[in-house]
Amino acid sequence: MHLILFLFFGGICVAGAVNLLVQRHPINSALSLVVVMASLAGEYLLLGAEFVAAIQVIVYAGAIMVLFIFTIMLLNAGEEERSKGSRIAILLGVPSVAIGGVLVAWTLLRHSNTPSVPMFALPGDPRVIARFLFRDFLLPFEVTSVLILIAIMGAVVLASKPESVARPSAAEPAQREARELVASGRER
Repeated sequence: MHLILFLFFGGICVAGAVNLLVQRHPINSALSLVVVMASLAGEYLLLGAEFVAAIQVIVYAGAIMVLFIFTIMLLNAGEEERSKGSRIAILLGVPSVAIGGVLVAWTLLRHSNTPSVPMFALPGDPRVIARFLFRDFLLPFEVTSVLILIAIMGAVVLASKPESVARPSAAEPAQREARELVASGRER
């Protein structure tokens, strides 16, 4: 039963990730990412890490995804336009995926005789996890938060509309002169 649930949540995770990539609307992609995060929380529960599962739901599926959806809505991102694709992406992407698949298969076959970890053998106590997170892995934790912030700022910059940038028009100098005349008339 444990293996069946593990495969079920893993299948939902993979399906959500694939759906995230094929969606045309950014909100739907973000909601697919919520499904991925929730299925990962289910995987953590099956591994006996209840605290990590709760944090996964509260922090990632909750707070971070709300931030992403808020940013998408703030940018008023509509449906994406589809293009033909890049030849470079095809020439480099397909062989890279094939090489990555071969490496994953080789690693799984090479380490298939490793013993399984008994349930509850991994650290799941909040005190132990906090020690790992804020002492041993503090730098990667902070780098991740800065990367998320930079990604959001980059999305805002890339999605800003050119009309919102103030450009001087031909009528603007005349309007400025008229304002100055009105202001000098008031002073008299």
